[in-house]
Amino acid sequence: KMIKDVMEALRFAWSPSSWDMFLWSIGLFSSYLKLLRASIFDSKSTPISSSIVPKIGSSRPICVVTGVTSGIGKATAFALAEKGYHVVLGNALLPKVSPQLLSETLKEIKSKNKDAQLKSFVVDMSCFSSIFNFKDSLEQWLSDAELHPSVQLLVNNAGIMAISSRPTNEGYDRVMATNYIGPFTMTKLLLPLLENSSVPSRVVNVVSFTHRYASIGKVDKDYVTGKHFTTYNQYPHAHVYEYSKLCLLLFSYELHRQLRLKDDSHHVSVIAADPGFVKTNLMREYPKYVSAFAFLSFKLVGLLQTPDEGARSSVDAALAPSETSGVYYFGGKGRTIKSSKASRDPKLGKQLWETSCGLFDQLQSYND
Repeated sequence: KMIKDVMEALRFAWSPSSWDMFLWSIGLFSSYLKLLRASIFDSKSTPISSSIVPKIGSSRPICVVTGVTSGIGKATAFALAEKGYHVVLGNALLPKVSPQLLSETLKEIKSKNKDAQLKSFVVDMSCFSSIFNFKDSLEQWLSDAELHPSVQLLVNNAGIMAISSRPTNEGYDRVMATNYIGPFTMTKLLLPLLENSSVPSRVVNVVSFTHRYASIGKVDKDYVTGKHFTTYNQYPHAHVYEYSKLCLLLFSYELHRQLRLKDDSHHVSVIAADPGFVKTNLMREYPKYVSAFAFLSFKLVGLLQTPDEGARSSVDAALAPSETSGVYYFGGKGRTIKSSKASRDPKLGKQLWETSCGLFDQLQSYND
């Protein structure tokens, strides 16, 4: 068994996509160097809000977090519940995620914080009918619980890596669907609730340093749905992942621009949060010796983080002052750096927005 695992790891290591993964480590080091340079030469810093999370009438503000049964999502949900949010936990019930696991997550948060207010819903971010159903269920719950029909915070945290192509029911690539099209759809559906908030609200998109090595290609329908990647002889798993995270960043900045065109009062803000390299289940499909080597390598150089440490960027972004928007959080402590030049290209962002809105309208017509 051990020899078989080693051979599997070696074959994987020599695949073209694995060389892309080597570049990711350079991207991570580059991000930390940018952080160091900013701390030395930039006297400005993004302040972390120390104010108490504002209540909505007599109720706690509502926060929606996706991908919560493990890793960064669970740590983020726990931290935000401690800060005073009523946390809505959204997670898919897939073969590896049973109803019991979602229930155990609630119990675990409650055991650490008896005052935590929690509500859970099933939502598969790669299944668009599931996202539409989640939105309807959320609105129904707000009404039944006599809560204000609004949401104050959306954290698009759910994400996957896959080493093989697995299309969704719509025929989309599952990585692109979960990591980008799903968060776009969720944000579009919940935007009216965010805008209806009586206090400033926010979208936090959990992104990745891997975006720095994404081949830009195009942002048309074939690329965004991942159908383009089916033309490869071998599924380019690393390229698909980094491209999905580039799209999520482009969307974050474009949503910020779109909201400023509608309303310059910073009522709804958008922040991209990069946790860095974190020991989670994200690499569970990779050969075990490959993921073990990656974890060990980053641990030796002091860059491997626990989920609690990785969640700091998301929590910092959630608690940042309301006027903070359109920025890229990295490294915790409210620190920001510049993402890649491609991710900040407004022309590319607008093209992606138009493509994504077209897909959204198509998905909406299927669900009407």
